[in-house]
Amino acid sequence: MKMKKQIALLGIFCLLVISSFAQIDVKDSSVIASKNLPQFTQFMNGVYNYPAKPRDQFEVGVKLGYFNVNGDVASLPSFGFGAHIRKSLGYVFSIRANYTYGIAKGLDWKNKFRNTSNPAWTAYPVGYNIFHNYKSQFSDFSVDGIISLNNIQFHKQSSKFNAYIFGGFGITYYSTNVDALNASGTTYNFSSITTGNDYDKRKDTRKALKNLLDGNYETLAEGHKDRSSMTPTIHVGAGFAYKINNKINLAVENKFTTTNDDLLDGQRWYTSNILTAEFDTYNFLSVGLNINLGAKSVEPLWWINPLDYAYGEIRNPRLMRLPKPTLPDSDGDGVTDQFDLEQTPQGCPVDSHGVSKDTDGDGVPDCKDKELITPTYCQPVDADGVGKCPCIEGCAPVLPPPPTCGQLLGALPNVMFAKNSSKLTEDATRLLAVVADRMRNNPNCKVVIIGYCAGNKHEQQRSWDRVESITGYLVEKEGVSRDRIIFKYGEEGGDCDTVDIRSANDGEEGVNAVPAPHPNLRKN
Repeated sequence: MKMKKQIALLGIFCLLVISSFAQIDVKDSSVIASKNLPQFTQFMNGVYNYPAKPRDQFEVGVKLGYFNVNGDVASLPSFGFGAHIRKSLGYVFSIRANYTYGIAKGLDWKNKFRNTSNPAWTAYPVGYNIFHNYKSQFSDFSVDGIISLNNIQFHKQSSKFNAYIFGGFGITYYSTNVDALNASGTTYNFSSITTGNDYDKRKDTRKALKNLLDGNYETLAEGHKDRSSMTPTIHVGAGFAYKINNKINLAVENKFTTTNDDLLDGQRWYTSNILTAEFDTYNFLSVGLNINLGAKSVEPLWWINPLDYAYGEIRNPRLMRLPKPTLPDSDGDGVTDQFDLEQTPQGCPVDSHGVSKDTDGDGVPDCKDKELITPTYCQPVDADGVGKCPCIEGCAPVLPPPPTCGQLLGALPNVMFAKNSSKLTEDATRLLAVVADRMRNNPNCKVVIIGYCAGNKHEQQRSWDRVESITGYLVEKEGVSRDRIIFKYGEEGGDCDTVDIRSANDGEEGVNAVPAPHPNLRKN
């Protein structure tokens, strides 16, 4: 019957593991595992509604607390410590491997008649009044399935508390000794100890026993033949963790463990000298320190609210935070493939249908025509668009000078930062998307990014940080080549919390990367 219960619990455990897999609201490909990148690509292209699950951090922890056995002998205050490693399988469910070491002691305040069932007390005559005691050492190896109860919240983005329940299976190695003999190897004189049922008498009895016993626990308890015993275990528990930051949290939990062994405390349960099976249990109440480990990973999923992404997507249209439309344009001529009638060579101006312009209609596109306007009587023309007759006076038009980068890029926005911060806001990233779009449409133009103020080391480094934030975003997120950016910081004549962006003048040159002036003052 007990085996059937264990199999049923194992089945429930497996179902929880399977059902716990959940998706995540992450759009950062750097935290997506390679096996999930196909799903990530489908999601970003709009052909699959669910984002890919990211890599998340492991949790490792240590704990210390109160350890006691619930058995046939009254327990005394004891201690234990443990360690674990935990990994999430989804928002709600995670799995944890544990090791716990505990030392438990016990001392009965009521005397018992010595009977033949316990060989640890054979030095005493049968029927003699003895006081049971023990000292047990435990090494507990177990695996938990943990269910988080409050990270999915409908009215709050996140919480500093995480409540959870858990259950699992394990195996425990333990050894138990009793203090049956004194330092000289002879029996104790328990006849001098009186007992009583009232609380005050109980305290006096235990005090007298502690004065009598030497605390050596020299005798192996029943069932322990010069080696430790082993027992399978099932445990359940609950706890809550308090987040100090995204790396460290403190936890308080209680773990209750059942066994199929009645000798954890060195004594079988009996009534009227009839042996009866009554299995012992033990409990571990602990306080622990947990640390999250993992590079290029989000924090463990049980700290993340999965509704955050969904609520953000629902509110974006209402707040007019719409994503920038991206239409395919395979030849990069500015006309989307849906309306493009020609795959145009790069750099050739086109009409509204994506067809290369041919001003004089000689069959040679303007980007290759060395004679932009060839009179009809001089056509047909050669491969360079030059007619076969000499040009009469005045036939060659005076062409306007090509537009400058300043005219092509237009007025570029400046980016404002919060005081003492170099972090880009959402508004700033939208402005930078406009800058990147204009640069993609004008591949021969450069921009100058200018940060201000250099009155002291902190201002110099902050100016550098802000210029680097904008440069890094354009390069890493928008795909702009760093060679097209001129990096300037610590300039005079501008607002300290504003970074200006302008088109580079014709022939203007400058470096695209500058070492941090005071790297020890950099902020993450």
